Amino acid sequence: MNKETEQAPRPTDDLVARLDAADRLPGAAELRSLSYDLLGAGRTVVDVGCGAGRAVAELAHRGTRAVGVDPSERMLAVARARWPQSGFRLAGAYELPLAASSMDGYRADKVFHELAEPERALAEARRVLVPGGRIVLVGQDWDTFVIDSDDAALTRRIVHARADLIAGPRTARRYRNLLLDAGFGEVTVEVHTAVLTGPATLPLLSGLAEGARSTGALTSEQTASWIAEQRERAESDRLFLALPMFMAAATAVA
Repeated sequence: MNKETEQAPRPTDDLVARLDAADRLPGAAELRSLSYDLLGAGRTVVDVGCGAGRAVAELAHRGTRAVGVDPSERMLAVARARWPQSGFRLAGAYELPLAASSMDGYRADKVFHELAEPERALAEARRVLVPGGRIVLVGQDWDTFVIDSDDAALTRRIVHARADLIAGPRTARRYRNLLLDAGFGEVTVEVHTAVLTGPATLPLLSGLAEGARSTGALTSEQTASWIAEQRERAESDRLFLALPMFMAAATAVA
């Protein structure tokens, strides 16, 4: 193995960087705080798909006994290094390492769009929640990126092609019905839209275009041209992305 290979970023490193960048987006901290408020005053919370563990640490700071669950051992290693006082366990959303009726709250942020069977995950959420426990789901609908561009047709193609790479690109718009079908009550849904205009948004837009290109939906030349336009917009303070975030909350009915 040569030196270049040894120093090449690993997939988890890239994901951690993207999650950290998402946590720094305008309004992200406020959205996390709102999700904690919607969990109520429960003493125990599981954060499913906890990633690098920020939410677990923030919940603990509020006096909640929080446990983070994630299917990636390397991601959990990052979380444990950053938040050594917090608890993290290796598991996916379908089989949580928790006893029945052991949690007052269940939180999943930017997780359910990755699940092929969200109904199965919600059945597991019902299992671990006490009667009256609270569930909060947060995530974006991958078909509703609102991007200003000179080429509206190509932009629509990029958004939809990138969405088709996701297991559940439209799961967020289904939150309410999924929760009702799973037997939860007092279901509420809010939409909070982040408006991003700075050059820091350019990597996100470039990633969307490159992902769409990988599906064959557009050529390399079209991809380069679209990214160049967005780069020019960023340089002239004309870049615009509106990203709606869906937040659903509900109560576990006995």
